[in-house]
Parts: sequence; C-alpha cells; structure tokens
Amino acid sequence: MKSKFAIFICVATSLIIMAFATKKSNITTIYLIGDSTMADYANNYEPGKDYMKTRYPVTGWGQVFQPFFAKDSLRQLKNLIKSDSVHVDDRAKGGRSTRTFFQEGRWRSVYENLKKGDIVIMQFGHNDGAKEKTERYVDIEGYKEFLRLFVSQTREKEAYPIILTPVARNFPWKENVLNDVHGEYDKAPKDVAAEMKVALIDLNKASREFFTKKGKDFVSENYFMNLPAGKYEAYPEGQKDNTHFQTEGAVEVARLVFEGLMQVNSNFKK
Repeated sequence: MKSKFAIFICVATSLIIMAFATKKSNITTIYLIGDSTMADYANNYEPGKDYMKTRYPVTGWGQVFQPFFAKDSLRQLKNLIKSDSVHVDDRAKGGRSTRTFFQEGRWRSVYENLKKGDIVIMQFGHNDGAKEKTERYVDIEGYKEFLRLFVSQTREKEAYPIILTPVARNFPWKENVLNDVHGEYDKAPKDVAAEMKVALIDLNKASREFFTKKGKDFVSENYFMNLPAGKYEAYPEGQKDNTHFQTEGAVEVARLVFEGLMQVNSNFKK
C-alpha cells in the first residue's frame, strides 16, 4: 500500500512540475539593454542602499515598463508575443555604452539566458557619443558594430531584436520646439536597422515631439530631474538634470516605447 501511495505521490509531483514548467515556459522575457535613461533604480541598483533615500525620484523608463504588459494590453501585441504573459528583465545600467556593456559581460549574461521568442530592446547612444569621457566613448563605426553584434546574437537564439534611437535630452529648445542633440548617434541605429532589416522604434523623434507638445516649462519641471532644494531626501540641495527622468517622465517614455511596440507588432510577420 505504501508503495502504491509512493508511486501516486511521485506521479502527482511529476505532473505538477510539468504543469509548472509549461506555465513558466509560456512567458516571454523582454530584455532591456542600455543606459541610465532605461535603468531600474528601485531594484537593488546599488546593493545595500535605500532607493527612496539615495536616488528617488530618478526613474528609468524600463523601471516602469512592466505594467504596460497586462493581459489586456498583450492583445495589442499578438503578432509579436505569442505567450500569455511577459516579464521585463531590465539589464540597463548608468554610464554604459555599447562597448562597455559588452566588455563588462552584461551582454553575455543576457545572451546566455535568451530563449526562442524572447525580445531584446536595445537603447544606447547617450554614452557612446560622450567623446570627453574616454572610458565609455565609442566612435560611430564602433557603435554600429556593437549594435550589429547584439542583433546577430539575438537572432542566433531565435529571439527578436528591436533597436531604439536614444531618448531625447531636454535641450536644445528653439522657438518652443525641442531639437535633436544626438546627431550621428541618432542616425547610426537607423542605418543598422535598415541594413539588417531589424525593427526600429524612433524614440528620439517620438520623445522630442511629445515633449514639444507638453512645452519646455512643463517638461523641465515634471519630467526631467530638475528639482527644488528641500523637496527630496536624496537631493537636499536640489538638482538640475535634463537627461534623467522623474517618475512621471519615465512613465511617458515607457508609454512611447509601448506604442512603438504596437507599430512593430502591426508590421511583424513570423
């Protein structure tokens, strides 16, 4: 009797494990690789430090991307994502260019975990173009080569690469219009996307147009890290930063990326 019961338990356990594995495998992971504008500062970004005390309200758009993938929203991405759920795995890190992201082993960690049907969204450019910071700078040809590498190795795993142009900075404004500051580092991702037939989301253009509609004063105060003294514990003397986002700005950029994904979805063919 004990033997039969033991067999029953083993079979039942196996069925549970199989069911769990099936359920687990029905998750598409969206890997985010990029820089500080995409990073997740709240998820142990600096081990041992309290985000609310040391960083808040700085927020990368990847940090607030997961909520856009509720089940109802996934219907809008049914050509691109076949699973019934999505996990956003934000690997972006401040100060990283395509080169340093690769050299530090951050890309390898993503590559080793990629599975068929996963998505890699890549957004670089801010640090690649920082010529005065030699530790991160990458010239245009190098920038393109690393993007090509990320694309080709993503495809090796039968996952889907999506290239983003770098999100806008909050300058320069001319006649109430936010202009481009990225130059060749905006054009290079477009060139690689066209060359390799990769989906592209022109986040630079989308964010500049959106910020322009909102207006310089509103965007500067509510979206970017321009903070008054005494309001936030992490910034007692205030802050003037027209590159990184407050939470509200990050949410709006995440929304722009999701809208870009919907456009990718409409053009997507398996």
